[in-house]
Amino acid sequence: MVEISDHQILTLFLQKGEEEKAFEMILNKYQERAYWHIRKIVFHHEDANDVLQNTFIKIWNGLKGFRGDSELFTWLYRIATNEALSFLKQKAKKAGSRIDDPEMTIANRLQADEYFDGDEIQLKLQIEVSKLPERQKLVFQMKYFEDMKYEQISAILNTSVGALKASYHHAVKKIQKGLIPD
Repeated sequence: MVEISDHQILTLFLQKGEEEKAFEMILNKYQERAYWHIRKIVFHHEDANDVLQNTFIKIWNGLKGFRGDSELFTWLYRIATNEALSFLKQKAKKAGSRIDDPEMTIANRLQADEYFDGDEIQLKLQIEVSKLPERQKLVFQMKYFEDMKYEQISAILNTSVGALKASYHHAVKKIQKGLIPD
């Protein structure tokens, strides 16, 4: 099966009567990858599904105005990232706490998540990742878990490659320190 390019999908989307078919192609191409990206940010399966749904609603509503200044993948990931972060902020606000509040640690939610099937080492890694500042956490997750290039992350997070490399370096050092104490 030949994979259709984003450009071909967007061209199809602009043809009258083909919008739904093109959107379905976007879903087929990016839904699973976007889910796991979101899941790494919000950690709970149900939360990730809610955020994913909101993400694709925003994508559907914004596709006609998509100018192609960035790749479709980058645009989609930027929306998914912003939706996930907004979700966490709203959830924290409803709970009357900040995102980085120890009571709201992602590690606690991850341990309670019935869908988490990682071993003890993966759990320890996730606990250390959850302690990182938000920007470092995002950069680490995109680079380490999703194997994204700094240029892609730069376009998604709208920051320089140099700043991303520094964030990743600091994140790795903090995680190493947490996993291998002095």
